[in-house]
Amino acid sequence: MSTVPQASLAYITESEYLEGEKISPERHEYVAGQVYLMAGSSKRHNRIARSFINGLANAASEKNCEIYFSDIKVKIEKYQSYYYPDVVISCDDNDDEYYLTNPCIIIEVASDSTIRKDYLEKSLAYQSIPSLQAYLIVAQDKIQIDMLIRDENNEWQLKKLDKAEEQVYFPCLNASLNLAKIYNQVME
Repeated sequence: MSTVPQASLAYITESEYLEGEKISPERHEYVAGQVYLMAGSSKRHNRIARSFINGLANAASEKNCEIYFSDIKVKIEKYQSYYYPDVVISCDDNDDEYYLTNPCIIIEVASDSTIRKDYLEKSLAYQSIPSLQAYLIVAQDKIQIDMLIRDENNEWQLKKLDKAEEQVYFPCLNASLNLAKIYNQVME
């Protein structure tokens, strides 16, 4: 998904943004008073995101966690931002009805138009969420997942996965997915 700046650069409050999103036919991300229109995604993008959801559904259910697909925002308090991750997992049932503040896993499926934002802006913002245990940036044109994972010392470690037989581990779910399964309908 890409973000496209709105024509207006007028400052919008968080409450104005949240109320507007409830009635808007399009999705927008919010960064410190500015609103950005979200572009659509490809079939390949959707297939990859769906693979995560399908592959982790049982593990999430067993841990009383929820998996959300691109229509639920994540609020990043420190950066006064709201983003729509492609896949987000939360085990906190105290969150708002329209956005999450305590996700444990965030997954972004990168495209040419979002890759800089996914690696720079969103990576920095997501790492500021205390509950977040892992942030995955998933390529859609090749088998590759770059995973930032929080270690036992609360430090972020980068792990690169690029072989079909490798496993991605999801800490809050205590579950793994094989890269071949994630890319099943994409890299045939």
